[in-house]
Amino acid sequence: MQANIPTEEEVLGYFKSLSNWGRWGDDDQLGAPNLITPEKTKRAIATVQEGTTITLSRTVNFEPSLDAPIPPMHFMVESGEGWASGDKVTSRPNAAATDYFGMIFHGATITHVDSLAHFFWEGKTYNGNPAHMVSTNLGATVCSVEEAKNGIVTRGVLVDVPMMRDIDWVERGEGVMPEDILRAEERCGFKVEEGDLLLIRTGQLHRRNLEGPVDRSAGSTACQAACLPLFHERGIAMLGSDTGNDVSPPQYTTVLSPIHQVGITAMGLWILDNANLEDLSQACRERNRWEFLVSIGPLRLHNTTGSPVNPIAIF
Repeated sequence: MQANIPTEEEVLGYFKSLSNWGRWGDDDQLGAPNLITPEKTKRAIATVQEGTTITLSRTVNFEPSLDAPIPPMHFMVESGEGWASGDKVTSRPNAAATDYFGMIFHGATITHVDSLAHFFWEGKTYNGNPAHMVSTNLGATVCSVEEAKNGIVTRGVLVDVPMMRDIDWVERGEGVMPEDILRAEERCGFKVEEGDLLLIRTGQLHRRNLEGPVDRSAGSTACQAACLPLFHERGIAMLGSDTGNDVSPPQYTTVLSPIHQVGITAMGLWILDNANLEDLSQACRERNRWEFLVSIGPLRLHNTTGSPVNPIAIF
């Protein structure tokens, strides 16, 4: 077990001490992205100097892997086969290719955002909405990803933990601590501020790229629950990392996924899972610059608990 982490009793206390319920009104379903004001977005846009864009998304692959045993599905509804030879047998009057795809985007491989309908605690999700409002029949009738239909455009800051610790990657089962974030602020010359998208690179994707995927039972790294008070104090709008954003195997017996459970249900914190931070890390190191504009446009999916996304960092 990792040393010097809060007790489970302390983490349970976070549900009350870090709560944003009612902060933006009793009917609010957006949560922490309320902190991305027009002024915040304008300041973030002002950080752009070059116009260079970098994707923060992984490629969506359609083959099964150890960490994605149920892969996304893709098939061609229509293709180009047969049109040139005249052997095409079809009722379609025009030569055009069309696709179908479907996916379970929550998991360990697809870059996606979690809306505030994704997790529950004691039968409720963010702002006291009862869990049954997210139903099998109707979907997320509260706190749907549609709440972010106008996009998330704000300042992003990158904490590159392997660089801070002079290691290749954080080990599975070990959590990133607040000290890692504070050390990055001091060394890299930025401060995590209200309305930011805080990105935490652990190096786990780098390890996967080198060694290949592993079964999810092997564990994962992410921010430790000890970081939650710092997230609340600084007022971040969204948290993202190159992992699923919770340490596994779980470090607690009741709060198995504290970043999601406390972050989503108590704080209203939107979460970006499985980001690709490798090219971003290289770009930041080359420039010795760790802040940038980020634009995320979740799909406008009706009554859903999240969306696959392709976030773009702009320098």
